[in-house]
Amino acid sequence: MAKIPHKAFILAAGLGTRMKPITDTIPKPLVTVAGVSLLERTLDQLQHFGVDDVVINTHHLSQQIPDRLKNRTGQKLTFSYEPVLLDTAGGIKKMLLHFGGEPFFVLSGDGLWTDKKSEEALSRLAAKWNPETMNILILLQPVSRMKLTRGVGDYDILPDGRAVRSRTKSGTHMFTSMRINHPRIFDGVPDGISSYLPLLDKAESDVRLFAIEHTGNWHHISTPADLKAVDVIFRQNESAA
Repeated sequence: MAKIPHKAFILAAGLGTRMKPITDTIPKPLVTVAGVSLLERTLDQLQHFGVDDVVINTHHLSQQIPDRLKNRTGQKLTFSYEPVLLDTAGGIKKMLLHFGGEPFFVLSGDGLWTDKKSEEALSRLAAKWNPETMNILILLQPVSRMKLTRGVGDYDILPDGRAVRSRTKSGTHMFTSMRINHPRIFDGVPDGISSYLPLLDKAESDVRLFAIEHTGNWHHISTPADLKAVDVIFRQNESAA
């Protein structure tokens, strides 16, 4: 049985430009839904699953994030400040040694998801993960089930579980940004600014990109209108959101 990852990297350094003017004064991961920040919700779910070692990259209004999290217990939190944004792969590559050559979770700091009972997304990813056949395993949300926020058809899932990116954005599923990846995908990636998308594409071309469908809900919060719509529902009945 594959070793279950107990470490994670959370991408929290972005500018959140589509969330302006809210993000003029607060990093997007600290935006709250029903009184709890998106970042803290993600950390809570990681902690519930048993992920006890988390790296969080920061840039925009960076000190607010460690200040907000300074009283958390039960998890080792490491903050990786980026004076210059390193993009979605560069920030991870900067801290790659932290993961000791072992596979790890990668999540977005502004993600928001709910699980069906006994079908937790992180547990299902870990159960499906196979480092012998996979380089990246991604969690995908069916666009047809996205009602509160707009979905984009990033991927299709083949019958054998492989993920195929839709270059026309007409796929059946949206990438939630939640994944397990093996550190070997960064072999040959130079230090500095780099995007994660070419790593996904290479894993696909190598037949080592797989996906599972999320059975709960995942919300793509990009704008203040998205935030308001999700916040209203979570305040009414978070378990059904």
